[in-house]
Amino acid sequence: MARAQPPFGATDAAYEDWARAEVARWTAAVLKPPGPLDVAARDLQGHINRLIPERVHATLTSVVEGMTRTILTGADLTTAPPLIGASLAQRDRRALEVIRGYRRTAAVEGGVAGAGGVWLALADFPALLVIKIKLLFDLSAVYGHEADAFGERLYILALFQLAFSGAGHRAEVFRGLEDWDARAHPQDYAHFDWRRFQQEYRDHIDLAKMAQMIPVVGAPVGAIVNWRLLERLGETAMNGHRMRWLARP
Repeated sequence: MARAQPPFGATDAAYEDWARAEVARWTAAVLKPPGPLDVAARDLQGHINRLIPERVHATLTSVVEGMTRTILTGADLTTAPPLIGASLAQRDRRALEVIRGYRRTAAVEGGVAGAGGVWLALADFPALLVIKIKLLFDLSAVYGHEADAFGERLYILALFQLAFSGAGHRAEVFRGLEDWDARAHPQDYAHFDWRRFQQEYRDHIDLAKMAQMIPVVGAPVGAIVNWRLLERLGETAMNGHRMRWLARP
């Protein structure tokens, strides 16, 4: 999804009107039903999953679940203090700077992993997950939220799912994000469907990341794929936070 250039020189009211239109455009794209290519890619992903040894599936499942549980428990994660008193335009400008930095980091990491063959390419899965999680934490702070709060971590998990899920699950997650601050949320993760989370995530990125294991082309493919995955996550997070900002009283 192409991102329009934000009118940073506009008044706060005019900027919020622009942001509202951007959120509407993004929402339409998020809720768009899957097309023939999406269905074909999903079918191909299912075929690839059946070819991958079960021990690899088990390892990836364990890594994804373990690391996402770390998000909720707070172990080994540090967060920046929330940005106070800034306008939406100022927050968006800062968010774009943060995304650019993480995009570069992810591209370098993906290139190095791709150049190292199958085992380093497999190691890229948890490394890239850490980069994505840290990006979401930093963006939460940019938009004025306290990422140490449990409810905020649920919001971060929802943004993650929204960026890396199939069309059906994406619509379900989006509805859960609407009017987020006006609703009560669980205070533990007993309700959370870890299996659905990791399967949607893996199904969404596995097809692209498999090419990273191919000799010679693995390095450039790894760099490009990681760049685009961070780009998608950044746009999803920005619009999710814009939607939340515009819904405030």
